[in-house]
Parts: sequence; structure tokens; C-alpha cells
Amino acid sequence: MANQVILGGWTGTQDATEETQKICEAVKDQVEQRTNQKYVVYKAVKFRDQLVAGLKLNIKVFAGEEDYIHLNVFQQLPCKGGNVELLNVEVGKTKYDPIGPFPYC
Repeated sequence: MANQVILGGWTGTQDATEETQKICEAVKDQVEQRTNQKYVVYKAVKFRDQLVAGLKLNIKVFAGEEDYIHLNVFQQLPCKGGNVELLNVEVGKTKYDPIGPFPYC
């Protein structure tokens, strides 16, 4: 039962997948606008998710050198269009900072 999912609860931290990276790429422009930075290095490394009326994700992104950013993202259910929206971003994170929770937006 180590990977038991509680509906509405957050999963444990997991290694990022190809799908996680695709979600990060979908919100990259929004991230760059909010942080006023251009990211040459932008690689999802860890994530947590929560199944609600869609999927909320907290994602740790490696941004080069020793820089990390944390993203809070919402992905609609496929039947609702599957759109991805950036809810929040935190800069100045390190490799060792835990992901989330984010303040409510």
C-alpha cells in the first residue's frame, strides 16, 4: 500500500516523467512572464500531484547551475479540454527544498 492514492490527497514526491516535462513546457511562457526571466535550462525533476476535478501538480524544475523553481499547475480533465494553467511559481529554490504546499491562489 505504499502507493495508495487518497482521492483529493497529494501523492508523495516522485521522479518527473516525460508527461511532467510536457506539462512544464506548456506553461513555460507563463513562468517566464511571471518571473521576468528566460530559462535556457528548464527540466522537470520531481513532482507531486492531487486528483481533484482535474489534476493539480507541484513540480520542481531545474533551471541551471544551482537554481530551481517550483511550479503549481492545474490540468483540466481531458473531457473538459485538458488545458494546463500555471497557478503559482516560486523562485530561489534549491535541490533540497520540498515541493509545496503552495499558498492558495
